[in-house]
Amino acid sequence: QVQLVESGGGSVQAGGSLELSCAASRYTRNTYCMGWFRQAPGKEREGVAAIALDDTATYADPVKGRFAIFKDNTNNTLYLRMYSLKPEDTAMYYCAAGRPRGISPVCSPGEYNYWGQGTQVTVSS
Repeated sequence: QVQLVESGGGSVQAGGSLELSCAASRYTRNTYCMGWFRQAPGKEREGVAAIALDDTATYADPVKGRFAIFKDNTNNTLYLRMYSLKPEDTAMYYCAAGRPRGISPVCSPGEYNYWGQGTQVTVSS
């Protein structure tokens, strides 16, 4: 099992930046996919960015070029740096971990089965 604890959310004006952190309870490199998801009020949860078992990073189209996901394997922490924030980025952000069931190093959304409690990001116009 993996316990995940997010931090770093807050309120910022449009165009600003925030960095989210997710501390994992165990070493995850080459063992767990790690990702960030978000859910805005009245909307479904959506993937934001992820790191696969081979350390490949992927991003959802709305955040490409603005967000950066990376890991510090020395302290088992996942980060999400968010730049040029927009009001539509307002959401609860969740860190997640999972293990792919197939041979691909990439986890599908349904393969994330460990979740943090979430951290709120609010972007005002």
